[in-house]
Amino acid sequence: MTLAETVTYQNAEGSFAVTGRFIGFDGDNISLLTDGGPVTLAAADLSCVGAPCPDLQNHVPVLRMIGAERMTGMLMPALLEGYARDQGLTISEDDGRWLLVSDPDGPVISVVLTAAAPGAAFDAFVDHRADALLSLRELRPAEVQAAHAAGLGRVTVARQARILALDALVPVTTPGSAQRFTSLADVTAVLAGTSDVFDPYLPADLSGLLEGFEDRFMTPFGLALARPDTGYSDIDALRLAIESAENGLALLPFGEVGNTQPLKLSGPCGVVSQAELLSLKTEDYPLTFPVLLYLPQRRLHPRIDDFLDWLRSPSAHLVIRRVGLADLAAVPIPLAEQGERLAHAITNAGREVPLSELQRLVRLLGPRVRMSNTFRFEPGSTRLDGQSRSNVMQIAQSIRDGRFAGQELLFVGFSDGVGPAAANRDLSSTRAETVRRAVLRALGERVPDTVLIETDAFGEALPMACDDAIWGQQTNRRVELWVGPQARSNPEP
Repeated sequence: MTLAETVTYQNAEGSFAVTGRFIGFDGDNISLLTDGGPVTLAAADLSCVGAPCPDLQNHVPVLRMIGAERMTGMLMPALLEGYARDQGLTISEDDGRWLLVSDPDGPVISVVLTAAAPGAAFDAFVDHRADALLSLRELRPAEVQAAHAAGLGRVTVARQARILALDALVPVTTPGSAQRFTSLADVTAVLAGTSDVFDPYLPADLSGLLEGFEDRFMTPFGLALARPDTGYSDIDALRLAIESAENGLALLPFGEVGNTQPLKLSGPCGVVSQAELLSLKTEDYPLTFPVLLYLPQRRLHPRIDDFLDWLRSPSAHLVIRRVGLADLAAVPIPLAEQGERLAHAITNAGREVPLSELQRLVRLLGPRVRMSNTFRFEPGSTRLDGQSRSNVMQIAQSIRDGRFAGQELLFVGFSDGVGPAAANRDLSSTRAETVRRAVLRALGERVPDTVLIETDAFGEALPMACDDAIWGQQTNRRVELWVGPQARSNPEP
């Protein structure tokens, strides 16, 4: 049978029966979609009635994944091939269906990849015609509510919303242009059709990363991406158009800029941000977006779980880098390599950030290295954003695995420069403590004796962006992770 066919399960006496669409088997339990919503039944206690009943004894687990073509056509095939190599499996593909086979045991898992526009993909997910939603943007509040109403659970929690990688949008212009910088304000104005600094270039269908850009940087301010008379069919067509334009501007995915001229983002305070692998990992580049895998709130087959767990492995991280995305593996960044950040900190330090505080910062952080894991919060909230929740789980797992044995983990809070410096330092201290508590909860309040977890805060002392815009303030409100050998005491102020 195929998934989504209607079946009936009943007990031995025939006194209990449930009819619905077959949507999954986790090795022990059957999931059906009935008129009253999703139902999970213990397979051992029931028998199936009718011709389309599945053969659970020889059931090959099927994972149906639907979503962005950039993920179904590029990322997931590469990850499936990497998983097959790691597990010693043979892999084959036929019309979007990938079959992974073990020589002695036969088929292990089948994965169906279907490319679809965001709206159609989401509809299939909430209708249980897909087991996983692949998305280049975060779900909108109305979509989260619809998923919950459809019985998919709280799809934004860490166990259901898994971040596979990080992508970004890069403003680009014509090759050979003298332009090297632009501001995010100019980018939004040009693409909204309210500025003639550049000519806007956009695809015919706005989806994926561009929808994420519109949601984050335009919709809150009453702006929307223009719908041009000439829209380009795909990224390749858009890139070719920019390469031959006179004064065009487009947003292209990281790693897809081709021969165009990438533009750095700059602000009036002099801070410059460029799309690079490291700035994506730290999310210090403002146009960074999570590459998301959304799952339903139901148990999946152990073989499917094994594949999904592998997606967090070092082997998967390597595959992700090879396809041109930023992986989630933490990398160390010594203070000595952050001279530009320190120079901006000194240049932009206000009267309320004394030299003594900057000196304390250097004394405290100098012996340590910054890890690329950075923690930020949802706008106007004390709740960690999706990427940060993923970072919490990753750090907790690294602690459990012993990777930080003998080390001190120092969560350091920073703020924007809006308001009094003392209040900002208090806020940044509170944020650092929030992250520390989240990690402790993820560890079940059990921290190995060999690991020390502490916090500190410097408020507005080390800006990553200009505070003239909300996105810059949001970038500056962060908690960084600094790691070093445990010391008897920290440098005094």
